[in-house]
Amino acid sequence: MGYYKNTKGFPLIAVIVIALITGVVSSLFTLTLALSPILTSEGLSFQKTSTSNPTPDEETVTTQPVSVDVNSDVTKAVQKALPAVVGVVNIRDSRNPFTSQSEDQGTGSGIVYAKENGKARIVTNHHVINGADEVHVVLSDDKDEKTVKATVLGSDEATDLAVLEIPDEEVKAVAELGNSDTIKAGEPAIAIGNPMGMQFYQTVTSGIISSPKRQMPLAGNQSMNVIQTDAAINPGNSGGALVNSAGQVIGINSMKIAHQGIEGIGFAIPVNEAKPIIQDLIQHGKVKRPFMGIAMRDLDTLSPNDRETKLNLPSSVTRGAVILEVTPDSSASEAGLERLDVIVELDGQKVKNAAEIQSYLWNKKEVGDHIQITYYRNGEKKTASTTLQEK
Repeated sequence: MGYYKNTKGFPLIAVIVIALITGVVSSLFTLTLALSPILTSEGLSFQKTSTSNPTPDEETVTTQPVSVDVNSDVTKAVQKALPAVVGVVNIRDSRNPFTSQSEDQGTGSGIVYAKENGKARIVTNHHVINGADEVHVVLSDDKDEKTVKATVLGSDEATDLAVLEIPDEEVKAVAELGNSDTIKAGEPAIAIGNPMGMQFYQTVTSGIISSPKRQMPLAGNQSMNVIQTDAAINPGNSGGALVNSAGQVIGINSMKIAHQGIEGIGFAIPVNEAKPIIQDLIQHGKVKRPFMGIAMRDLDTLSPNDRETKLNLPSSVTRGAVILEVTPDSSASEAGLERLDVIVELDGQKVKNAAEIQSYLWNKKEVGDHIQITYYRNGEKKTASTTLQEK
């Protein structure tokens, strides 16, 4: 049996095979074009092409150098307050009889708060300059560091405040004082100072106000209102600034609790309470305080039985201060107060303890002021008045 030839000489079977191959190749090419977007969108194609006029489906990848300029409330506050914080160095004459050299006894911090008439004034802590034969102030900027001898205008151990004065030629910045009476627990707090000496000059730490007015007991039935913060306050920070988010000084860093296992409990003297102290130190070199002339004990430290049997107090009276001793010829003596009287009010304002009585005298009254005292004697409520003397 023969086989068929086409008119051009190709066998019929060859024509069929060529037709089949052509159809398969054509189909595969068409399928590849159809799948191309799918492969790309599924992440199987990692090369992107950019043209001068890309179509909507095409993407362009470019890279640029990134520069971040962080400018938050904290950075603005630090930039404002930092230049006004200085170093304070306590210099004492050497106790060595064979040398005349002086010794650096320690360093702390200070705040430039005023500049006028060719002088700049600096507030710091009493304990920073206590016992010094000379006090030096260290001023520094990005270029150099200068040390200036300071004059101590006055110092007060009870409130741990001192005021220094230096020529103002090298002073570039003055701190803005804020209002410590309006601060709230939880608001930001920034501490600026020189922990561990001048090696860490103008160190910044931040935290929050833990308590805007914490009463700290002092010796002799005295007390002091302080700002409590968890911003790190370390040795050398004393006298530095506690700043709010507006860059205003709200406190003068003073102390911390340094027991093992305790962290984040530091204290600053509220600037509103520091202002009258600073003014007294400038004018008198000391603080002129009113004095009643009594030794006291908090009433709530006595048992209910002692309050009832020894003082004959009504059961409703649980707060106040018991007089233990009256100084002869004092304001209290002139008012007729006696031992075991229980003071409950001053000028019509209730007082809870001896510390509140002392705080009221120091912060609300002046030498020569008249004061009204409400007290209990043998269960009877009485009122007396007197003029406050200087301590």
